[in-house]
Amino acid sequence: MRIHLIVNPHAGSADQLTPLLQAVQLRSDITVHEIGPSVDIADLVDAALQGGAELLLAGGGDGTVHSVLNALAPAFEQVKLGIIPLGTGNDLARTLSLALDPVAAFACLEQSPERVLDVIEMVYGENVKYGLNMAMGGFTGQMNEVLNEALKASWGPLAYLVGAVQVLPELTHYHTDVRWDDGTTDTLSLLNLAIANGRTAGGGWAVAPMANPEDGVLDVIGVRYASFMDLAQLTAQFIAGTYLTNEHVFYRKAQQVAVASTPGMWFNLDGELLTNEPVTLTVRPHTLRVVVGCDYASDGAALLADS
Repeated sequence: MRIHLIVNPHAGSADQLTPLLQAVQLRSDITVHEIGPSVDIADLVDAALQGGAELLLAGGGDGTVHSVLNALAPAFEQVKLGIIPLGTGNDLARTLSLALDPVAAFACLEQSPERVLDVIEMVYGENVKYGLNMAMGGFTGQMNEVLNEALKASWGPLAYLVGAVQVLPELTHYHTDVRWDDGTTDTLSLLNLAIANGRTAGGGWAVAPMANPEDGVLDVIGVRYASFMDLAQLTAQFIAGTYLTNEHVFYRKAQQVAVASTPGMWFNLDGELLTNEPVTLTVRPHTLRVVVGCDYASDGAALLADS
């Protein structure tokens, strides 16, 4: 099998890069492409495809995977994707039950199963972006604005908690219209909105614990504006993994959802902050072949039952 590895040496835990590359160098059938400040990742993906890649490995965090995915778009059928977690959060890797140690993840790749996952298509203005994990807007979009590489380097996975503390005093109340694929529209007062294909965000927080990246729908989860005490209770339930039952949370599945809010709600996709314009998110069912972990279960409910 012809394997090409696109690796980000500046990912959140790139100190693990040296042992990974040592393991890779023992293989003569792997071509390594390194992301750099003057290197367009689309050119690296194109070089890998031109080199006959059958398995394309993204070595980095969720942002690296996001960039590789969008460089592949829309011809996702060209290659199988594998993920070597080197990031701060590695949330997609968690949903796929991949080893979070990059050397262990690499060692398991060729023995691991392959699944055909759904892809999120996000449209805003004239722009189209693709994601595998989730889009989040509102509170998490505000948090993205304060999260920078220095904060991630200093705090690692705790950077997400530090970012949350920084924006809590400035929580914004969003008057939001959510249009569903059945033609109905809900007008809601929201603090946060997640449209999920994967299950976790922010380094393992179970934002969408019931999401299934193979079921052809997106999990839509909104947190309504509420009092401080109500939000404190909701936060405790969130940490316990039971917040979907809270009265200030709505949860629905849809193939497509369009969101417009006042003020404009900042959205990220797979952790990459993109826009505060109105967005439309659509699932593209069974679109991309992806290597998953041996313990992977597509059904979030099954995972909760086992926990």
